[in-house]
Amino acid sequence: MTIPDANTAAPVRSRRARIGAAARQGAQGLASVWAAFVQWFNAQEFSENSVLLAFAVAIGIAAALGVVAFYKSIDFAFDIFYKWPGLYLPHLSFLLVRPLVTALGLMVAWWIMHRLGQDSEGMNVPDVQLAVVKRGGYIPSGPAVARTAASAVTIGSGGSAGSEGPVVVLGAAIGSWLGRAFRFEASRVRLLVGCATGAAISAAFNAPLAGAFFALEETVGTIGGFSFAPVVVASVVSALVSRAVFGNHPAFAIPKEYGYGKLAEVTVFFPLLGVVAGMMAAFYVRMNFRLGEWTSRMKLSRPMIAAIGGALVGGVVFLSPNGMLVGYGHLALRADVFGRMAWYALLALAVGKVVATTITLNFGGSGGVFTPSLYIGAATGGALGSALDALFPHMGLHPEAYALVGMGAMIAGATDAPITGILLVFEMTNDYAIVLPLMLTVVICHAVSRRIEPDSLYSGWLRRRGESLEHGTDRDVLAGLHVSDAFRSDVVVLPETASVTAFLEGLHGADQGYFPVVDDAQQLVGVATIGALSAVAANARELGTLVLASDVAEPTETVTPSDSLRDAVRRMGVRGAAAVPVVDAADGRYLGLLTRSQVLSVYERSMSEASAARH
Repeated sequence: MTIPDANTAAPVRSRRARIGAAARQGAQGLASVWAAFVQWFNAQEFSENSVLLAFAVAIGIAAALGVVAFYKSIDFAFDIFYKWPGLYLPHLSFLLVRPLVTALGLMVAWWIMHRLGQDSEGMNVPDVQLAVVKRGGYIPSGPAVARTAASAVTIGSGGSAGSEGPVVVLGAAIGSWLGRAFRFEASRVRLLVGCATGAAISAAFNAPLAGAFFALEETVGTIGGFSFAPVVVASVVSALVSRAVFGNHPAFAIPKEYGYGKLAEVTVFFPLLGVVAGMMAAFYVRMNFRLGEWTSRMKLSRPMIAAIGGALVGGVVFLSPNGMLVGYGHLALRADVFGRMAWYALLALAVGKVVATTITLNFGGSGGVFTPSLYIGAATGGALGSALDALFPHMGLHPEAYALVGMGAMIAGATDAPITGILLVFEMTNDYAIVLPLMLTVVICHAVSRRIEPDSLYSGWLRRRGESLEHGTDRDVLAGLHVSDAFRSDVVVLPETASVTAFLEGLHGADQGYFPVVDDAQQLVGVATIGALSAVAANARELGTLVLASDVAEPTETVTPSDSLRDAVRRMGVRGAAAVPVVDAADGRYLGLLTRSQVLSVYERSMSEASAARH
């Protein structure tokens, strides 16, 4: 081996130093040019609509290309884990080696998130929601790309996970990066993130309408203002790019024959499906979080947990007919087969998909929950349809219709996105006739699932991390404030024995619509409303002193100073009141009155202070 002497080593180091210095100067020059361009761009007086629509087009294209790259990555991972080994080991059974391959895949996915993703436990749809509400739309690019790669490995190696979560995160990261690169204010970055999430769903499912409303329903949280147009534009552009690559057809194979023809189906059978799907959705949610709590207490190393999870998922898939629980590559759902199997086989597939998905996502795998929800809903609906067809063979039922409707219902029950569930199935079938039972089933499923399990897969993830978001708003603001922060004690109070004359005197000059009525011990008797006072005032001469405050006092809900403002607003909603009395928690003594306007004032002040603190 030749060892370079000092005379030759010095010039090499000098040349490398010059190259490094030149590279740094070039990067600084590009950064300066970009900063100057951004400053010039933001100094132009472009209208808000023009800027948002232009960026919506760019985000739609970028998000669609991201979806294409992700799907190609899944197929590439599938080739590595299954297709290529099969070429060299022709006698190796595909299903027999699946547990080992899936175990290896989940270990690789865990390693990607551990080393490249910096052990980020977020980078999913609820984390995107959290970023929009609390972080000004900031989504770090590195962990987002790592999550996408880990999900591609998970799905490609046979893990049971959805592709929508990773594409939403990847699209949101693109929107967030673009907004921050142009140094936009937080409100505009949030909207660009919403555009990107809608575009990602649109491209993934070839459903621009569902994608747009998913973003508005789950990410942006509002349809008004400047949000609607750019989200729709981004979704449409993304769908066009996706169709240019994948073709213009539904994301999943749709049955050729389906439908309903009997009144009993709409009035009895589909509502029954709503109840059954709601129970399955609640089981899915609870299974996911219970398993997550159990794995967090395991004493094994994380790579070992990932390996065990992969082996378990591979074993579950081995027991399913022809590996139906995960499919091949990114093609994981064939809705056309869910009307051809026995009801008990479909029910087993639904339960098996719940088990396989929850194990995958809680043992180290990465991916989404949206696509598995579609699978579980299709299997559940197909199972019920097949059972009803066996019970009533003379009715000529189509179990395929129940599978399709079950897909939309499960989206509503598991992810709290009923509008998205309805629109997604409608866009896949392009059949308005199915909308009637679809809407009814979705509403019933959503109500039943929330009755059994208050959390969805998204809200439960947030709540277990101390967050509480609902459709783009921060419920934690009201939950963190108390009645003692807002109620007033200097309001007009009426003794229960006060006559109409006292009524009128108490009403004079008072700017309140609710008047607490108390007894001699300051115990609350009820509330006299401005309507009741007006009626008494109109007949004051005739009634005189005959009508007392206790005669017109109405029952009311009460709160204590330690209650949260969120609970107080709920108490107001019980009777549709605009105010609620405040009483002492120990002895029930009246303390003051809390109105909606006071709650709103405290909320706005808290939000302004939080915004100022962020800036």
